[in-house]
Amino acid sequence: MRVLIGVDGSKASLDAVRTAGHLVDPTADLVALYYSPRELEKRVPQGSRSIVGGAAAAVFADARDALPPDVAARTEFLQSDAAPAVGLLESASTWQADMVVVGARGHSSLQNLLLGSVSRAVVHGAHLPVLVVRSAPPVDRGLTLLACHHPASAAAVAKAIGHIHWPANTVGSVIGVAESLLAGPLPSWLESRVRDPDTAAVAKAWQQEHDSAVTALQGTLAAFADSLPAAFRAAKPVVAQGNPGDKILEQAKAEGIDLIVLGRTPTDALSRWLLGSTSEAVLTHSAGNVLIVPVHT
Repeated sequence: MRVLIGVDGSKASLDAVRTAGHLVDPTADLVALYYSPRELEKRVPQGSRSIVGGAAAAVFADARDALPPDVAARTEFLQSDAAPAVGLLESASTWQADMVVVGARGHSSLQNLLLGSVSRAVVHGAHLPVLVVRSAPPVDRGLTLLACHHPASAAAVAKAIGHIHWPANTVGSVIGVAESLLAGPLPSWLESRVRDPDTAAVAKAWQQEHDSAVTALQGTLAAFADSLPAAFRAAKPVVAQGNPGDKILEQAKAEGIDLIVLGRTPTDALSRWLLGSTSEAVLTHSAGNVLIVPVHT
């Protein structure tokens, strides 16, 4: 696997480097660090190339030192004068990266509105998995992961997870959310009227739909877990009901998940504006790291 990491000298980017260093096989994977000095060049006098060059060297040195020694020894350095997100995506293409890693500096209300931020721009512009890092990997325990199932993205998510070199002490689980409008508990207004024969028939159909959807999803999630590395097969799959983004975030918070993995399926602009998207909601509100896997149709 070839992993490209965007760096800029910030704590967020160093956390991204440390996280990526946890997920690569030092004997087989390749790592490259990308830096764009464009913003720095705007702040220094014209002709002060030595300042820019020195800053780039320092950024690369700090990032290399954050990697495991055997990985750092084989790390490549990439640089361009393009805007950070543009340069990172261009480098991912020319270097033939399999995954891009970027740091996120938080998720405040203001940052959520800044759709032009580097991490968000890279996620929306990339045709390969993007790992958005908000925190460094834990030092006193293994990684906890949550893989999200959706019929349209399950194969792509399983493929991406299978390419990553997970630490031996990784603990994973899978979650699926019943999205049918009928796949939920019997509403109280309907339950209170079950004495009426017609309403009782509706209630029975509603309950059957709910039970059928949950049973089917349980089987689907078991098969999904079997397609993932062994770390994901120990825990019982989680079947949730409701809004997918909300349920994924709730489960991640309850379990203290370090990394959520989910797919990003193509949607038109009107659908995104009216309904939002699960990947967007999770990326915006997750307190932990998120690996977004694009689905190509």
